[in-house]
Amino acid sequence: MPAASSEELTARQVRLSLGGSVHDPLDPVGRLLFTVLAMVAEFEADLIRMRTREGVRVAKAKGRLHGRQPKLSAKQEAHLAVLVGTGEYTTLEVAELFGVGRSTVYRAVHRAGARAGASVRSDRATPTGGVTSR
Repeated sequence: MPAASSEELTARQVRLSLGGSVHDPLDPVGRLLFTVLAMVAEFEADLIRMRTREGVRVAKAKGRLHGRQPKLSAKQEAHLAVLVGTGEYTTLEVAELFGVGRSTVYRAVHRAGARAGASVRSDRATPTGGVTSR
């Protein structure tokens, strides 16, 4: 949720209650308090971003930044692609069978097709290292 501007807070008749005192954003003290609180909030957000970037940098340096682990192994993806490719099962049925979403099935089928296309292209290579024309 984006931060509200002082005009928005004023329009909504927001008041700040601190230690029993109620401060209006229209008076000088209230405006000062709202400004200081906004600065502190922005400072905290900057600290969080800086620490996150530093943590990512350290993890990359240690080789521990791998992202999310795949739901399916390469063998499962290949089997899934065969099941979908035969037309015997729908995408939804295969997704339920493997316990994944339909989008995961579509990505797996796409990757399997890309791998199959790559192996076909590598099979067409000539002994001299060139690729034959079609």
